[in-house]
Amino acid sequence: MPDILHRVGIASTANQVYKALSTLDGLSHWWITGTKGSTRPGGTIHFSPDGGGFDMKVVESKPSTVVRWKCVGGPDEWIGTEVTFRLLAKEGQVFVLFSHAGWKKPVEFMHHCSTKWAIFLMSLRDWVERGESHAHPYDVKIHVGD
Repeated sequence: MPDILHRVGIASTANQVYKALSTLDGLSHWWITGTKGSTRPGGTIHFSPDGGGFDMKVVESKPSTVVRWKCVGGPDEWIGTEVTFRLLAKEGQVFVLFSHAGWKKPVEFMHHCSTKWAIFLMSLRDWVERGESHAHPYDVKIHVGD
């Protein structure tokens, strides 16, 4: 199965990056505004971008180390996939090793999602480093109607 993989360095602590990934406030600032639900292991996070939505079950959440979700509601291509943010502190920064794994096949939507994940990971960096929010709907658009 194909996966989306990205790596971004953030000039911060693993704890600060973890907070941005594991709290509703953090997720609402760098990914999708108005995020709701429970970010605890076993909980479900509800994301509601314009015209749709999806749900992520929190599979794993270890402070300063990893956040992992399983998609349990949303686009057909996402159902059953897993999103993982591994945190690695080295070289005076925290590297986020990101994966969106378990896609059944590399459909066109996967290409779109790969680009958007890269944009949102840069939004994560901007939020943690400078407090600048570029969450949806204020994110970089990659096509008309995005």
